[in-house]
This record gives sequence, structure tokens and C-alpha cells, in this order.
Amino acid sequence: MTESNVIADLHHQLGIPADYAASTGLAQQRTPVDLVDIGVDIFNRPQRLRTAAADAWTRLVEAATLDGVTVQLVSAYRSFEYQVDLIRDIVDSGESIDEILTRIAAPGYSEHQGGCAVDVTSPGVDPLTEAFEETQTFIWLAASADEYQFVLSYPRNNPYGVVYEPWHWCYRPLK
Repeated sequence: MTESNVIADLHHQLGIPADYAASTGLAQQRTPVDLVDIGVDIFNRPQRLRTAAADAWTRLVEAATLDGVTVQLVSAYRSFEYQVDLIRDIVDSGESIDEILTRIAAPGYSEHQGGCAVDVTSPGVDPLTEAFEETQTFIWLAASADEYQFVLSYPRNNPYGVVYEPWHWCYRPLK
């Protein structure tokens, strides 16, 4: 069975619409083979990114620190299976798949699975909340992240149908 068929079957099981990719415009992500450790997140869980993303991430965090800004890691790489389990758990709690998909990309389409995305926070703010946009960390990222080839994936009114996520940044090198 091809990877696309596996994704389609799992999407069907989870109740994800068959036209998910076309309707969101999100790109299918492949599991990377070059994941490297980048330390632990705020929950003391080991985290990984692709080699190039990890190098850029390290430079970004060092530059922020030199500017007196603290960037804390909430999460980085997440496997396809992790994404499936995450969505299953939320569906099992009674939330509709349509609501879930405004906050969490379908398995196979999460930038975290591609090994280039990070969710971040800063001291004194609850992780994964819009309150992050009021922090010095967000202000610094908005002004400086592009120097390290990180972009805010889900700004307000993004075309993907994903809620505004000021904490979600993805390494996207210039071609």
C-alpha cells in the first residue's frame, strides 16, 4: 500500500474529508531521514528537527538570547503516528473533526511531521495561546525569524483554514 493510500485510509477512519488537501492547500509532508536532537522542550521531552532546520533553529535561539529574548520550545518534530493518536484522542473526547482541523493539521500534512516546524513560547505566558503575540519573544520573531529562514505558518486569515497560531514557526529555506 502506498503512503498516499495509507493517509487516505486513516483520514477516512478519522472522518477527515477526502478533499482535505485540495480544500486546505496544505502540502503533504514526508517523514524526514535526517532528524537530529535539538534538546528538550518546556516539558523536558527530547525534541528533534531536520539537520538544516536544527542548525537554523540553534542560530535563531542564540541570536535571540544575545538580544535578551528567551525563546522556549514547546514542540518540534511529531511523527505521523503521533498526529493520528492526537486527533483520535480529541475525536474520542467528543470534538468534531471539522473543529479539530482548524487547530491541528491532518496526519500527513503537519509541518511538524516534516521536521521543520517548532511551536514556541516565552516565560510567563501559557503555551499555544494567542497571548504569545503580546510577548517580546513574538515581537522579536516577527522582526528577526526570517533572517534564519523561519516563517509564521498560520498568520491571521491564512488561506489554510487554520486558526491564528503566533507560536507556530517553520523553517523554509530559500530555494
